[in-house]
Amino acid sequence: MALNVLAFTFGIMGNIISFIVFLAPVPTFVRICKKKSTEGFQSLPYVSALFSAMLWIYYAMQKDGSGFLLITINSVGCFIETIYIVLFITYANKKARISTLKVLGLLNFLGLNREKVLGGICVGFSVCVFAAPLSIMRVVIRTKSVEFMPFSLSLFLTLSAITWLFYGLAIKDFYVALPNIMGAFLGAVQMILYIIYKYYKAPKTNDTEKPKTVSGHSIDMVKLASTPASGDLKAPPQTHGDLEGQIEKEMANQIQT
Repeated sequence: MALNVLAFTFGIMGNIISFIVFLAPVPTFVRICKKKSTEGFQSLPYVSALFSAMLWIYYAMQKDGSGFLLITINSVGCFIETIYIVLFITYANKKARISTLKVLGLLNFLGLNREKVLGGICVGFSVCVFAAPLSIMRVVIRTKSVEFMPFSLSLFLTLSAITWLFYGLAIKDFYVALPNIMGAFLGAVQMILYIIYKYYKAPKTNDTEKPKTVSGHSIDMVKLASTPASGDLKAPPQTHGDLEGQIEKEMANQIQT
């Protein structure tokens, strides 16, 4: 009895946190709709989440009453993820749109009904959901920017994985517990990566000293240009009258010769 209460408690907590996880990409899709572009975002996390939710619903239906809490949250997840995918396809460029449709078409062929086989597929898709942001993590490391990896999504994915891990242990379901071990680990890695690159600062260079050197040379050049040469110091500047007298002398000398 106590075990059932514990399982029910973790199941309710898992539903609440998972619902928050499903809503975490809302700011991302608000941005996509405003800019009418998917930018650097990818569809794989949403496609994986959709098919994971669908498979978990089917898996839970094979259970005798213990899968009710899996059905409730994954039904909500299917609805929300479908909206995300439709929006993504609407605003994606041609290459991303075709790629998304290909993945959707490929996954539609998966349909096995034996509980053990289906449980293994559910585990695989759940791991894919948690591992889908790995491609974004690679972008984060390469660009040193966390723009396309929201912290809230990583946080709630981790909390969701931990909650469903305990739920799986409580109902003694290996297929529920196993993928959430991987999920908790990958979620923690994502959060650590986010913290590292959120406050990452590029190493300072000596570029700030260069303008001072150039400006110093510029000032010296101006001083040199404005200072008369040593030869010019010996001869005072000639006036207009002096020039006329000198010209008359030169003309007289030429006449005499």
